[in-house]
Amino acid sequence: MAEFSGWLLDLYEGPQSGVVLWFITDDTERVKLRQDFPVTFYIGGAWKDLEKAGLYIRSNYPSLKISLTSRQDLYRQDPIPVLAAETQPAAVAGLVRKISKRFPELDYYDADIPVAIRYAARFDTFPLAHCRVTYEAGNLRSVKVLDSPWDADPPPPPLRALQIDLGCDPRYEKPEMLTLSFEGREHRLPLRYERSSLIRFKSILAGYDPDLLLTSSGDIWLLPQLLEMSKRTGIALNLNRDPDRAVMIKKEGSYFSYGRIVYRGQQALLFGRCHIDSRNAMLWQDYDLASALEMARVTRLPIQTAARCSPGTGINMMEVITALKQDVLVPWQKTHGEEVKTAYELLRNDQGGLVYQPLKGLHQNVGMIDFISLYPSIMTYCNISPELPIPKDLGVSPLPPGLIPRTLKPLLEKRVAMKQYLLSLPPDDPQRPYYQARASSLKMLLVCCFGYMGYKAAKFGRIESHEAISALGREALLRAKEAAEDLGFTVLHLYVDGVWIKKD
Repeated sequence: MAEFSGWLLDLYEGPQSGVVLWFITDDTERVKLRQDFPVTFYIGGAWKDLEKAGLYIRSNYPSLKISLTSRQDLYRQDPIPVLAAETQPAAVAGLVRKISKRFPELDYYDADIPVAIRYAARFDTFPLAHCRVTYEAGNLRSVKVLDSPWDADPPPPPLRALQIDLGCDPRYEKPEMLTLSFEGREHRLPLRYERSSLIRFKSILAGYDPDLLLTSSGDIWLLPQLLEMSKRTGIALNLNRDPDRAVMIKKEGSYFSYGRIVYRGQQALLFGRCHIDSRNAMLWQDYDLASALEMARVTRLPIQTAARCSPGTGINMMEVITALKQDVLVPWQKTHGEEVKTAYELLRNDQGGLVYQPLKGLHQNVGMIDFISLYPSIMTYCNISPELPIPKDLGVSPLPPGLIPRTLKPLLEKRVAMKQYLLSLPPDDPQRPYYQARASSLKMLLVCCFGYMGYKAAKFGRIESHEAISALGREALLRAKEAAEDLGFTVLHLYVDGVWIKKD
């Protein structure tokens, strides 16, 4: 067996079985390995229904390994009986859809978890993790992670990035030129000469062999256009590093969030290298590549997925990893609803953040004080989690940490440490934008964790926990107001987690 040290660049389902992993070695080689990686999904329900489902699966899907066992459902006190079905990662989604149509009355668990998240829960990996790898004949035998997603200064991987610029927005104007930039060099390819430009593009792609393709409108225009040019000219073009896979095109869609419909364009995803479209990336316009890479490290989602997904999805994946490590079932479709309340209870419990109308006038000697990540801090230190009793007041919980505090604590500690480090840097320090981008991505995740707790489709959400966080936040702000007034300050304004005060 051979071994090397390197960084995990990409991980995805094998076309037939197991997973495919791409590493950048310390010697800057790019290595592709395969690994057998069977995964398990679970079916819950009454014993008689589980027996029927077991007979159906044995007769129709003999390749599945099934067994009766028990697992912990987060919303129940005792473990529940479940049917465990082991199969290959690529087969899970299709099997669950077919079986659920036949047995819609049953509950399904661990059925829609991305393979990268399953792998991270089992081996503690994450994108750009520095690893020690043992392999034989192209098959990975063991992987040992040498760093942590919570490290403030991880060893930087030697990433090769190819920037492709169109020079205009293809939604309003047809691009005429591609500008390819890498390592201080620039190449310009006129699109009207399709054949020669495609040959040159293919040559640059093969010669430089980038790990990242950084584009503008690459999802909706550039990559699909290059593939169309390849068909028209007959010049084979594989944008992937993996020669056995084609570019994955995910259709556009939309979702409802905070009273508005959000459109998400189609996505062009690669295998063996990563494609990030700056127009389709969540935080790119403000925080650039550093933020996308930090998001990938802490959420464990693949780089090109983490760049495009919402912070709520990132928090969800972090909670899923915590659940998998604790052998807690992850529901496919959430069935735990809101508890029945009277109108008075709704009015009393669901009051949101505390806001005091500001004192009118022109004020001098005004200071603004706010809490660092108030709601995530309350969730962590007061131990608020859907499976635990709702705390009545501020204070450290005597109970063992729940699933949500376990998930948030390292994220919160890293964000606070990075914020403190930023305060120690001089304003003109060249490292400041890099650390600011990473800290901002952590902040976005922490901001969303509170709202996601109350989201009706959140796998581990609970509206009563969401309301308790708001109530304890109001109490914290009132205590801050009283402390300021005891010190002789005049409180001008309160807003959720901030206090505006003045004093001569």
